[in-house]
Amino acid sequence: QVQLVESGGGLVQPGGSLRLSCAASGSIFSINAMGWYRRAPGKQRELVAAITSGGSTNYADSVKGRFTISRDNAQNTVALQMNSLKPEDTAVYYCNADHKTSNSSPTYRYWGQGTQVTVSS
Repeated sequence: QVQLVESGGGLVQPGGSLRLSCAASGSIFSINAMGWYRRAPGKQRELVAAITSGGSTNYADSVKGRFTISRDNAQNTVALQMNSLKPEDTAVYYCNADHKTSNSSPTYRYWGQGTQVTVSS
């Protein structure tokens, strides 16, 4: 079992910055990709950014150039630096981790509990 705990959400004015962090703990064997999703009111959950254990990244078009994802494999943490925030970035942000219990096991995706980000003046 793997637990993910997010932190860093809050209220920020348009144009401001926030940094989200997520720490994985528990019986960790190997974590492949980690990432961030978000769900805005009345909308489906969408991918914000993802990063592999090798450091390859993928971003939603709406956040490219404004958000940066990073991870520390030794600490099993992933972070999302969000700059130039817009009201449309308002959402609950969820951390995820794709975990394997052995080299031959399938990957199971774990989710954090979510952290609210509100961009408003």
